[in-house]
Parts: sequence; structure tokens; C-alpha cells
Amino acid sequence: MAQSGEPNAWKALGELSSIGITLVVATVIGLAGGYYLDRWLGTSPWLTLIGLIFGIAAGFVNLFRSVKRAERNIDDSE
Repeated sequence: MAQSGEPNAWKALGELSSIGITLVVATVIGLAGGYYLDRWLGTSPWLTLIGLIFGIAAGFVNLFRSVKRAERNIDDSE
């Protein structure tokens, strides 16, 4: 656990704790975008599936970026 005098470790912990929410939000945004495009263009279910895949991919890209940033913050504090 980080000591109270180590703000970088607390910052990294806070950023890593938001990863789950970010994954879900990115997936839901992609799914909703694909769903509404499908309804508008009448191409069901293809754009919904594509939107879902893009949403999941965006969530994982954000996951890797957050982990890398937190790793860098922890390394800088040592």
C-alpha cells in the first residue's frame, strides 16, 4: 500500500480503479452507436456487431494505455 506521502502511487491506483467502468462505457457506446445506425439504415444486425467490436476494442486500447501510464507513474515515484 502506498504511504500518505506518495501522491503518484495514489494517482495510479485511482486511475487503475476506473478501468472497469471505462471498459463497460466504451462497449455500451459502441453497441448503442451500431444499434442506432442499424435502425436508421435497416442493416440489422451488422452495424450493431461492428459497433460492439469497435467498442470492445476501444475499451481494451484504453485499458492498455491506463496500465502503461500507471506503470510509468509508479516507476517515476521510485
